[in-house]
Amino acid sequence: MNVIAPETQTEPAKRRERGGRNARREQRSHGPEAHGRPYIVRNIPTYDILSEENLVRIEQTADRILAEIGIEFRDDPVALDHWRRAGAKVEGVLVKFEPGLLREVLKTAPATFTQHARNPERSVEIGGKSVVFSPAYGSPFVMDLDKGRRYGTIEDFRNFVKLAQSSPWLHHSGGTICEPVDVPVNKRHLDMVYSHIRYSDRGFMGSVTSEARAEDSIDMARIVFGDRFVDQNCVILGNVNVNSPLVWDATMTTALRAYARANQAAVIVPFILGGAMGPVTNAGAIAQSLAETMAGCALTQLERPGAPVIFGNFLSSMSLRSGSPTFGTPEPAIGSMVIGQLARRLNLPLRCSGNFTTSKLPDAHAMNEGTMSMLAAVHCGANFILHSAGFLDGLLSMSYEKFVMDADFCGALHTYLDGVKIDDNQLALDAFREVGPGSHFFGCAHTMANYETAFWDSAIADNEPYEKWQAAGSDDAAKRANKRWKTMLAEYEAPPLDPGIDEALQDFMTRKKASMEDAWY
Repeated sequence: MNVIAPETQTEPAKRRERGGRNARREQRSHGPEAHGRPYIVRNIPTYDILSEENLVRIEQTADRILAEIGIEFRDDPVALDHWRRAGAKVEGVLVKFEPGLLREVLKTAPATFTQHARNPERSVEIGGKSVVFSPAYGSPFVMDLDKGRRYGTIEDFRNFVKLAQSSPWLHHSGGTICEPVDVPVNKRHLDMVYSHIRYSDRGFMGSVTSEARAEDSIDMARIVFGDRFVDQNCVILGNVNVNSPLVWDATMTTALRAYARANQAAVIVPFILGGAMGPVTNAGAIAQSLAETMAGCALTQLERPGAPVIFGNFLSSMSLRSGSPTFGTPEPAIGSMVIGQLARRLNLPLRCSGNFTTSKLPDAHAMNEGTMSMLAAVHCGANFILHSAGFLDGLLSMSYEKFVMDADFCGALHTYLDGVKIDDNQLALDAFREVGPGSHFFGCAHTMANYETAFWDSAIADNEPYEKWQAAGSDDAAKRANKRWKTMLAEYEAPPLDPGIDEALQDFMTRKKASMEDAWY
């Protein structure tokens, strides 16, 4: 089947009929104009914190880890054969790399690439100055103010796909937004990928929990886009994790190679908790992550030179008194700045940081830690920011309210990353001539011409006077977010999907599910 023709989502008639300030805010935040921006092109520079001398020291430490200690590649003989042919030293499952070997292999990896969406207007550029916000990934639990914390279901999964599709501030449908534990483990990847395709027309991620499930995900993408198009273009991502410290297991390497073999992008991510899976010192953890990530990225190029790949990173800290992971803390945030510098030196797209928190509620604690890590992501130069919305409870829970609050913050970051525009209208000299000394600008012609677009307008903030807020019920941000996600789901409209493609996808899923017994672990 061929690529779907460009689609546009029709705005519901009831939105067109609304009047007043709320309607204008809704149009700016959720209308076609907002949705016409598929990703951000940053207009502010990245923030480099380390000198050339110190960057070289980190790179040299990573090279020594690779050459003197090595990385294990377990239960994947094909990966070991790739390394032998590339010139690495293979001792059983331990692979050692001479300095420069991985960097040479990585020269075939593209610095930027396009992930095509089934609606071409939603395709995203990954790399360079582009920034793509994607929902959080991997939580077994979901949470909201009405029902509390509970295991995620396929209904929750679909709801979050719909919320992401409805937000003008997210650019990607994500991957395992939550684990739908009511679907068998060996079959749920089919329902998740189908949900992304059916309820969103944006880019999405597939399964990585086995090579077969990765291949199923890619095959479903082929049904949507066509075999030839998929062979030549990226349409699906796979998020693969290193088993830190210094181990790549076959579950991940075979999935990684499946994506690369199909010319689809693997996102290579070590998950280093300082003091557990890596040293407690920031520089040491950064050197470890560089070594592990370079090896994974290079393996994609040995599988298929030129395949798109994303240099990923997930630094985190832990409470050394209790052993509990901590997220959104300052050490990993500033470490992300260094990761950004290192990724740019390798000329690879970057996935780094996200909206991290260990808070158990969508509260000030959550937003404080989330803001810390999201600002690190945008300043370090991250191109693909997973975990942009919904992350709560140390990634154990996906929160409906936090999702809406985080997506709102992503809206603010759109304006922040736009920087300051300089032109005659922005400099407003005519407004100064009209107003003169001692008067006000509120009703002048320049203000009237720009008032609808001058400032970003939050969908959940309350800017009313105290007395009016109190009379309306004294709702805090979480309660307002609770109302907001319910409204978004009530007003959601699925983007069009070709009936023939839908039928083919469902037939594929039916046949796959019938070929195996249910497995629940």
